[in-house]
Amino acid sequence: QVQLIESGGGLVQAGGSLRLSCAASARTFSGYAMGWFRQAPGKEREFVAAITNTFYADYADSVKGRFTISRDNAKNTVYLQMNSLKAEDTAVYYCNTIPLGPWGAGTQVTVSS
Repeated sequence: QVQLIESGGGLVQAGGSLRLSCAASARTFSGYAMGWFRQAPGKEREFVAAITNTFYADYADSVKGRFTISRDNAKNTVYLQMNSLKAEDTAVYYCNTIPLGPWGAGTQVTVSS
């Protein structure tokens, strides 16, 4: 199983930026598709972005044009660059393999309006 550690969250004003990181333990990280997900208070966890092992990226409509997912296979890390943040982006952000494996602890992102 892949162990995942998310980091980079914090408090930011609306319109600001954050860069999330997800470090994975798997030796075969480069073979996995990876995704970012988020869960806001009182809501179900939802898909945010994904990147395949061939670097194809896909995004939820709500973040297209504002968020960018990337990966560095040499560092076993996937990133989520978040720009033009909105209050509705406030959530705990998680990364995971695709297909899904065990969840990590996530990292809190809070956007103040």
